[in-house]
Amino acid sequence: MARLADLTNFKAAVCASAGNLGQALAYSGHRRGIATTVVAGSAANPTKLERIRALGATVCIADGDIEDARDLARRIAEREGAFLLEDSENLDTCVGAGTIGIELVEGTSPVDAVLMALGGGAMATGIGYVFKCLAPQAEIVGVQPKGAPAMALSWRARSVVATDRADTIADGVAGRFPIPAVLEDLLLVADDVALVEEASIVEGMRLLYRHAGLIVEPSAALGVAAMLENRSRYRGRRVVTIICGSNVVPADFERWVR
Repeated sequence: MARLADLTNFKAAVCASAGNLGQALAYSGHRRGIATTVVAGSAANPTKLERIRALGATVCIADGDIEDARDLARRIAEREGAFLLEDSENLDTCVGAGTIGIELVEGTSPVDAVLMALGGGAMATGIGYVFKCLAPQAEIVGVQPKGAPAMALSWRARSVVATDRADTIADGVAGRFPIPAVLEDLLLVADDVALVEEASIVEGMRLLYRHAGLIVEPSAALGVAAMLENRSRYRGRRVVTIICGSNVVPADFERWVR
């Protein structure tokens, strides 16, 4: 895994995100008196951006997708001397996700499989590492949309595979360029990476709403989508999936789930 964050000598921080990382940095920076800038792609979810602004960060829009936002965030960090927080590459983002794994291992009966949305890799590698250390019998499965398969293709090839575009409603995992160091971590902890259809993601959102009363964003339903597409694999097993966000435009949710 890559570097730990050390904000001691920094008065500003920047990241590329249109979701959870951006909100976390905005919240943390505001509490510590650190100016934060969150860079998002031009098609980013406006609801997510509103929440990031409300938490105190400056939002900067890059012309393009999340990969273009990462490029701009790096340039801003270099130009302004800000600390650059990169999702998955900074070890802290993986360690933070790993605390979810600790809660699961310590707070539930033994599980047979853990299904997680796979984007940049922080959540999958952090939780996966905890399970490999404390509950190695559990199968660790990352899940990506077929329209944004870069990390899945890279895991299968055991080397970085970049894609030209990402086309999925699950914007929280729509990356195109896996980070080599993160892929190395994923290869150590993931037992499988599944690719799912858009229709299955929507059905997963619908089931979570109807049966659990949860309004989730598409990325949060990826684990359920994987179970729907491979019922025989998970039937009779104790399976955990991480519900990783509710940042969804209300009109989109109503259109998908109705």
